[in-house]
Amino acid sequence: MRIPDKITKKTVLKIIWIVYALVSMVVWVPQIDKMFIKDYASDTAYLSLDDGWDITVGSEVYRDVSLGDFRFGPVRKGDRITMQKTLPGHFGLMEGVLRFHIRQSAVQMYIDGEPVYEYGYDRMAQNKTVGSGFQFINFPNRYQGKTLEISLFLSEDLAFTKLDSVRIYEWEDAYRMLLTENRIPLFFGCFLAVFGLVINIITVFALAVSLKYIRAFCISLFSFLMGLWTLCYYNVILIFSMPLYAVSLLEYLTLYLAPVPLIIYMWEDVKRLEQKSVTVLYRILAVVHTLATAWMIGLHALDIVHCAATLKYMQVLIVLNLVFFIFVEVKNLKQKQSVDRLFLVGMLVIAACIAYDLVSYCCNRYLGTDLFPFRGMTAMGVVIFIFIMIAVFYMNLTQKMMQEKERDFLIKRAYTDELTKIHNRRYCIEYMDRIKESEKLAYTVICFDLNNLKTVNDTYGHSKGDILIKSAAEVIAQSFQEKGIVARMGGDEFIAILETAEEKEVARLMERFGENIKKMNREKEGLDMSIACGYASCDAGECQIEKVYQMADDRMYENKKRMKSGGR
Repeated sequence: MRIPDKITKKTVLKIIWIVYALVSMVVWVPQIDKMFIKDYASDTAYLSLDDGWDITVGSEVYRDVSLGDFRFGPVRKGDRITMQKTLPGHFGLMEGVLRFHIRQSAVQMYIDGEPVYEYGYDRMAQNKTVGSGFQFINFPNRYQGKTLEISLFLSEDLAFTKLDSVRIYEWEDAYRMLLTENRIPLFFGCFLAVFGLVINIITVFALAVSLKYIRAFCISLFSFLMGLWTLCYYNVILIFSMPLYAVSLLEYLTLYLAPVPLIIYMWEDVKRLEQKSVTVLYRILAVVHTLATAWMIGLHALDIVHCAATLKYMQVLIVLNLVFFIFVEVKNLKQKQSVDRLFLVGMLVIAACIAYDLVSYCCNRYLGTDLFPFRGMTAMGVVIFIFIMIAVFYMNLTQKMMQEKERDFLIKRAYTDELTKIHNRRYCIEYMDRIKESEKLAYTVICFDLNNLKTVNDTYGHSKGDILIKSAAEVIAQSFQEKGIVARMGGDEFIAILETAEEKEVARLMERFGENIKKMNREKEGLDMSIACGYASCDAGECQIEKVYQMADDRMYENKKRMKSGGR
């Protein structure tokens, strides 16, 4: 089958490789995951306390309910939920710990009416956030057969519509099980955070050299923020004994700030479209997101409105940004660049993964249902997106380097004599203009004229004449290039402009020039090269480059006449 001209074989191979990598990830990640959890059931003994609860939500009382099936209507800040049940007469565990999931609530826990645990009431009294996440509470065997009562006092509106599973673990298994249950978010979160931090440190120094690394910096910062958000959102960062409210705050901060580097990254693609309406829309979204993020974080810092209450507005902004980014990449596809196609794939992948987790989060928070059992889709999508962004950055950087190399080649070709490979007349004239503009105080102009070139061309042919011209250029470059520039002015005429006017130094170079001519004639049989020259210097700062050049040229012709008449 013939591949269309518009789709190169290299592009097809790239697409095949990307598809292969994605399929391999889908196939092998679950297989590797099974190896880690093959003994999960036997190693995770715990006591479930999900059944037999009497629950009071506001004025409503529910008897003998199971937490897995229990749902209730919207609750508001200040509402109280009370849970009560009789504990089993035997735990079957040596040293128990109660794992209880808190969602924006202060908690009091009682055993037979005696308080054994409290969290968050002091922070609520100061109108501070209490956060969400797992709490691990010491639960010794002496509590067996007694009455457990848990009182929740909500600190935010619509924080949840269901109660999470309550379990008792062995102390040594509690955190291990938390990490095992969230193993995929743990892996991807750690990878993103470490990768982002390392690349960020490298690119910070690279930015001091060139701004072309700004997109790599954005990639690393986005990766780092999303890695931290993943570790916080899935509670795995709790293994570092961070306070629950600090973990929640870090979760919100990283989520709110993560779109900022992505917005900066997109500027180049927006600018490439050269459409005023798209540019204006981009700037509006960028300003709105930046101001909204600063405003929400400021309100939280002043304990006026907490991030948990503004999360839905930030989610709307994130979705709007994603839709706009996808729109920009689709528009860029009109330019038919494979880079844009690749980046669009990444945008679609991360949009799908974020939509997956966003729907799951909203269903869990507002409807009390776990719609999707798989955890960590956003983290997995971000990893795929990061790799695509790196590929796009590398391809863009390579393309720019090739363009710069091509431009340098064209510039060099424009200023280089094709036969001798030294500078040409155009370069020499522009160099003289720079001397005039800089008012350089000391310089020397040397003019050269290759003798007998016409005779050689007429007698031996132009190929022999070309050898003579190239030999002359080589001798002049060897003699004077270290002190300035040399150029071919055309035909048999050459010039050297030295960055010195010191007579002894110029005399030394002229002497070396004569020796190099003799050496070249000895090395190349039958060459018999002869070059007339003359020079003039400027060391007072008042002379004009045109006059100095004319003086050197006149002296060269005087020297040429003497050489023709048999003098030196």
